[in-house]
Amino acid sequence: MKNAHPPRYARHRFPAEVISHAVWLYFRFPLSLRMVEEMLAARGIEVSHETVRQWALKFGQAFANRFRRRLPARGDKWHLDGVSRTHF
Repeated sequence: MKNAHPPRYARHRFPAEVISHAVWLYFRFPLSLRMVEEMLAARGIEVSHETVRQWALKFGQAFANRFRRRLPARGDKWHLDGVSRTHF
């Protein structure tokens, strides 16, 4: 039988999906720890802001590295569709 959770989430009370979603919310958007706590509570997940802080410290660097990899690199081309311009 395979382990359902990646090894880095072993021995945590919450499922890997909850932990990764909380850390993703915290690092992706300008949210406070308490706002992440409230957003999870709205979904029926009771977790303290201190727990979210500990998760961010432990797993945050991996998320930050993934976000940096997705940033546009020098020389990337951007195309705008539907741009309208009015002349006066």
